[in-house]
Amino acid sequence: MPHSDPRLPVVLVHGAWHGAWCWDRVRPIIEARGCRVLTPTLTGVGERAHLREPVPSLETHIEDVVRVIEAHELEDVVLVGHSYAGMVVTGAADRLKGRIRRLVYIDAAVPRDGDDFASHVPGTTAEQAERRRAAYRSFAPDGAWIPPMPPATVGIDPSDAETTAWLERRLTPHPLRTWLDPLRFVDGGTAGIPKTYIVCTAPPTDLMGYPLHAQEARSGGEWICREIACGHDTMILRPVETADLVLEDVGR
Repeated sequence: MPHSDPRLPVVLVHGAWHGAWCWDRVRPIIEARGCRVLTPTLTGVGERAHLREPVPSLETHIEDVVRVIEAHELEDVVLVGHSYAGMVVTGAADRLKGRIRRLVYIDAAVPRDGDDFASHVPGTTAEQAERRRAAYRSFAPDGAWIPPMPPATVGIDPSDAETTAWLERRLTPHPLRTWLDPLRFVDGGTAGIPKTYIVCTAPPTDLMGYPLHAQEARSGGEWICREIACGHDTMILRPVETADLVLEDVGR
């Protein structure tokens, strides 16, 4: 018989090069607070890195998250996206607007209709976006997959040899196409959904424009903005604080 799980569903979506594994330190903390936690791995990366053909698109990754929410019949979802996954959770929330309780962006892209990963940064001109696309293409020697960046790029102290090695063993190439595909809204985007922006400050991820999204979130409206004093991979560096901020405005 159908079973209704009374726990608040929290769906955590990882960023580029990562997989579900990156939430391993956060997941039990959130579960201990009475939530049901799902951590889908996007097609082509993590433990799904063997699914390289056809090369996944942004729409593939959005569909990954949509299908998890639909397959588990989740309602009232706290949907969380880290970094690149801001593109993904925005698209998923647009398609499943009635099922989303709150969107949480952790140092992440916040795209508008028609934006790709190159143009999501507030104030980006068409010329600047094209330069970013050219730079992204240069990151992928084979024209299809972007090799993992060094762990220091996501805020890991190079002197922390253990964490650096742990990440290097797990990071996998990311499909370039997902950074170049524009996001197209089908139901008005995320308007009407409460949203939290968590921005990293030590150091800030200036290159990707995330502090600019935080600045916009501070204007209020449907947004609240919070800061976390660590580097980009907050779920690895500050798992307890990350869990606290994810659940702060949902009463857990």
